[in-house]
Amino acid sequence: MTAPHLSVDTSHPPRPDTRLSPYTGYTRAHWEAAADRLLTALVPYASPGLAQYRLPGPASYSGPWSDGLEGYARSFLLAAFRIAGAGGTDTPGSTAIQGLIERYAAGLAAGTDPRHPERWPPIADRAQPMVEAASLAIALHETRPWIWDRLPDAVRGRTAEWLGGFVGATANDSNWRLFQVITEEFLASVDAPHERAEIDAGLARLDDWYRGDGWYTDGDGRKFDYYNAWALHLYPALWARIAGPRADAALVAEHRARLRRFLDTHQYFFGSDGAPVHQGRSLTYRYATTVPLWAGALTDATPLPPGRTRRLASGALKHFADHGAPDANGLLSLGWYRPYLPVVQPYSGPASPYWASKAFLGLLLPADHPVWTATEEPGPVDTADQCLALPAPGWLLHSTAADGIVRLVNHGSDRLPPPPAPSQDSPHYTRLGYSTATAPETPPGDEPPGPDNHITLLYPSGPSRRGRIHPLYTEGRRAASWHTPLGADGDGGRHTIATGSVVRGPWEVRVHSVQAPPGTTVREGGWAVACDTAPPAVDTGPGWALARRPDGLTTALVGLLGWADGPEPPGGEVARARGHNAYGHHSATPLLTLERHPGATRLLVTLVVLTADPAVCRDLHAVRSRARARLMPDGTVEVRFPDGVVERVAPPKGGGAGPPDAGT
Repeated sequence: MTAPHLSVDTSHPPRPDTRLSPYTGYTRAHWEAAADRLLTALVPYASPGLAQYRLPGPASYSGPWSDGLEGYARSFLLAAFRIAGAGGTDTPGSTAIQGLIERYAAGLAAGTDPRHPERWPPIADRAQPMVEAASLAIALHETRPWIWDRLPDAVRGRTAEWLGGFVGATANDSNWRLFQVITEEFLASVDAPHERAEIDAGLARLDDWYRGDGWYTDGDGRKFDYYNAWALHLYPALWARIAGPRADAALVAEHRARLRRFLDTHQYFFGSDGAPVHQGRSLTYRYATTVPLWAGALTDATPLPPGRTRRLASGALKHFADHGAPDANGLLSLGWYRPYLPVVQPYSGPASPYWASKAFLGLLLPADHPVWTATEEPGPVDTADQCLALPAPGWLLHSTAADGIVRLVNHGSDRLPPPPAPSQDSPHYTRLGYSTATAPETPPGDEPPGPDNHITLLYPSGPSRRGRIHPLYTEGRRAASWHTPLGADGDGGRHTIATGSVVRGPWEVRVHSVQAPPGTTVREGGWAVACDTAPPAVDTGPGWALARRPDGLTTALVGLLGWADGPEPPGGEVARARGHNAYGHHSATPLLTLERHPGATRLLVTLVVLTADPAVCRDLHAVRSRARARLMPDGTVEVRFPDGVVERVAPPKGGGAGPPDAGT
C-alpha cells in the first residue's frame, strides 16, 4: 500500500452566517473547514509510511516512539469524524475525503506490521498505547465501511492482534479503564479475541466513581475536572455505539440519564466569549470540553435545545481560533492559547493536544440534523446572572451577563486519592477560584505556585499549601471547606484554615477561620489577571488592592474584617510576574497581608472581585466603600455587598460542618 498525497485548500474559510448563527457566525461548514485545516497541517510531520506523526515540541515521559503513535491515533479520530460525516465521499472538485481514507489506511498497515520501521509500540500494562488504542478503535468503528471493511485480511488480522494487547492487561484505575472497554468492545464487534469480563468490570468501575447529579470522580478520591466531559461521559456513549445489540439496554439508559443530568450543569461552564472555565489538568485539549454537548445530541440524551448546543460548541471552537489556536501553521501547541508548558503534565507530548479532535464528534450528525439547522440560541451566561451549586464536586458557579464571565468557587476538588495518601498541591485544583477569563499562576520549572486565589500561612520553608480539601457544604450561593496548611518541608499540620464563600453577581465574600501560631504572617491573594500586550495597571490603598488589564478586566481584593493589627488596615499589594500565566506573559495578583497572627483562631473576611462590567469598573471606590462586614453577638458575620444586600454568614470551623445559611 503506497502513501497517498493529500492536498486540501484551507486558505478560504467559510463566511460567517449571522442569520443562522447570530452569536458565533459558525456553521457546519466552519467545523469541516477547521477539521481540514488541522489534518492538512499535520502532513509535513508524517513519517514516510504515515504510521507516525512526529510534531515539534518536547517529548512526553513515554518517549518519541509512543508520541508518534499518539499523533497518528488522535488525528485519525479527527479524520474518522470527517470521513463518516461526509459519508465517505468527496464533494465535487475535491479528493480530501478519499485522501484521508488512503492516508490512515496506509498508516494502519505500517504501524501494525512488526517488521516495519514505523511499527507501533505494543500495548502493555499502564502504558500510553492503551490511550491511543481506544482512539483507534473508535475511529475504525466509525469508518468501518470505508476503511476496516476494505483493508486486506492481513492488515485486519495485525490490527486486531495489536489491539488485542489490551486483553489481560492492567490499566490505570481511572478513566483508562474505559479505554479497555472501548478497545475490547471493538474487538468483539469484529469477532476478534476479547474478554467480556474485562469490559463488564470497566463499566462497573465507572459506577463506583459516580457521585450523583451527573458527576464522576476520575478514580477514587475527589478528582473532579473536565475528564467528566471528554472521557467519563463520552466513552460510555461511544461504547454503546460500538456494542449495538450486545449492550445492556438498562445500562445504556442509565448512562444516558447521567449524561443528560451532567449537561444540565455543563452548559454553565462556558463564558459568553466561548471560553471554558480554566480548571483541572490536560487543559491543552482546549475545545474538547464541548464533546459531551455533541454526545448528548448524538445519543438523544441532552436537555439542551439544538441551537444552544451549537452555540456553546461553536463558541468554544471560535474562541480558541480567535486567540491563535491552532497557530499560523495550523498546529495545536502544548498550551492554552500560545505555547505554554506549565499548563501541561509530564504525560503530554507534542501530539497530545489533538485529543481536541473529540470536539468534532458533531460531524457524525447529518447536515440536516437540528443542531446544524436550528438558529443559535443563547447560552445561560448570555441572558442573565446565574448562580449554580454543585454539591458533588463542591463547586459554586456564578456568572454575570454584563461581562460574560463565569467564575468557579472551589470547595471540593483537589485531585488527591483518599487518605492515607499524602497531601499535595496543584494550582489547577487547589485554588479557591477559577474562571473563563483567568488562569492560575503556574510558574515554569521548580518555582512555587503563585499567590492567587489562595490564603496561606508564611512558614520559614515558604507559603503553606492547601493540599487536601475537606468539603463542609455547598448549597444555594454558599460553600465551605477546610484544609490543613502545610509548608514545603511539612511544617505546620497542627492548625486548620476553614473558608466559607458566599457569592452575589461578580462578588465573592470569603470568611476565613484561621488557626495559626502567634506571630505567623497570613496572606491572601485575589484573581491573577494576565495579558500579552502590556503589564496590568495596579492600584493599592489601606486594606485593598486591584489590578486591571488594558481591556478592562479587573480584579480587586478588599479586607472587610480582621486584617488590621491596629486602627488602620495595612496597605494592599500587587504581585507582578512575567511568564507565569497561560493567559498572557504579564500577570498581576492583588494581595492582603496580616503581618502577625495573634494565635488561636483569627477571623478574616475578604471581598473578592473579578469583573469586566464597565458599570462596576467605573467606580471601584464605591464598591470598596459600600462593602462591609461585622461580627455579630451570636458569632455570625453580617456581610453587606456593594449593592446593599445584607446577609449573615456563620464562620466555618475546621474539621466540622457549619450551617449553609445563617439568615439574611
